Amino acid sequence: MESTSFNLNNWLKTALLNFLVVALAGIILRYKINFPLPLINQKYLLHGHSHFAFVGWVTLALMALMVNYLLKNGLKTNYRKYHWILLANTITAYGMLLTFVVQGYAFFSITFSTLSIFVSYAFIYFFWQDLRKIKEEFAVKPWFKTALILWALSSLGAFTLAYLMASQIKVQDYYFAAIYFFLHFQYNGWFIFAGFGLLFSFFNRGQHAALLKLNRALFLILAATVVPGYFLSLLWLKLPSFVYWTATFSGILQLLALFYFFKFFKLIKAQAITYFTKTTRFLWTLAALSFVIKISLQFLSVFPNLSDFAFGFRPIVIAYLHLCFLGIISFFLIGHFNEVLAPHRKMSKSGIMTFVSGVIIQEIALMIQGLEMIGINLPIPTGIILFVSSLIMGTGLFLMVRKIWDIKKSTANTIHNGLTKINT
Repeated sequence: MESTSFNLNNWLKTALLNFLVVALAGIILRYKINFPLPLINQKYLLHGHSHFAFVGWVTLALMALMVNYLLKNGLKTNYRKYHWILLANTITAYGMLLTFVVQGYAFFSITFSTLSIFVSYAFIYFFWQDLRKIKEEFAVKPWFKTALILWALSSLGAFTLAYLMASQIKVQDYYFAAIYFFLHFQYNGWFIFAGFGLLFSFFNRGQHAALLKLNRALFLILAATVVPGYFLSLLWLKLPSFVYWTATFSGILQLLALFYFFKFFKLIKAQAITYFTKTTRFLWTLAALSFVIKISLQFLSVFPNLSDFAFGFRPIVIAYLHLCFLGIISFFLIGHFNEVLAPHRKMSKSGIMTFVSGVIIQEIALMIQGLEMIGINLPIPTGIILFVSSLIMGTGLFLMVRKIWDIKKSTANTIHNGLTKINT
């Protein structure tokens, strides 16, 4: 007998709680940079922080929302398998967090990392099979299918990194190439394409021909540039000229994606005002702005001097990664949560505004740190500001978690309101 229920609310609540754990790890990292904390190994905690952020927060949230897409389209399948996959994903995420903090890259942490990849393969397989059963609605399926392919592809970077470490190959450029491969196909592949798929799943009302045309144009450009776009991350290496020009062309072509992106937002403006809350529109506007900045920065990286500056200074790299992770993905996901959670579980507005303020302060401070690296010194204690910004973000997330978990209220209705069922 097929199980046709999926507890979406509980999984979204778990994902947001995990995001709070990510923020707490970030607070400790920023504290240790400024103040002594001998019990914590900075490098080990950083590994745990980043791995848990990818698997425990973004991946868990995307998987839950994608399963909800199947539910919304009335697909009859055994949804218990997704419950077990998401549970396994959560277990491996916490396993990575704990083992990386304790031992860094070693047997147990690598084991949990490998298991998390196998869990992703299971989701990719089952979701792909179920997605094939759904009648196409507004070109959402190509986004999801490409996201799944690129998610699987990103694991090659992780396996390459493990091979380099096991073989004790000491060439640093190989390590960075493997790391950037994983990051690129996660950030610009799995995260972005799954996000666009979820976004367009909201706009299938009426099958607007102009909107469908923009959807396809945007998809084709991003899909065509995602693989050669990886080489934009390697311009600091001495690459053959044809590779450089391939990367340059992809950077230029991505600017064309912005043209269709702007047209898309102009076209959906009235529909967005009708269907989405002000909070969601605010968050998605910030996510869109972050996406525009990201594409613009990728284009600028084709210029050698700017590329050397970007990849030569750690604060700039961190600022870019956080722009993608927080500014694009996290803002979008929180806005999405605000739309699909039960009405009385809407996200805390004060928590959202606090979190957004912390993200903006952090990005500004990181850019100032980058300027300091090239000799432009400003009388601003950026280290302390970054620590304070992490506290602000953590506070905002705590307020959001407290609201949707109803910490101050009875949770008697949680299961009833969180359970989504298909009428059979």
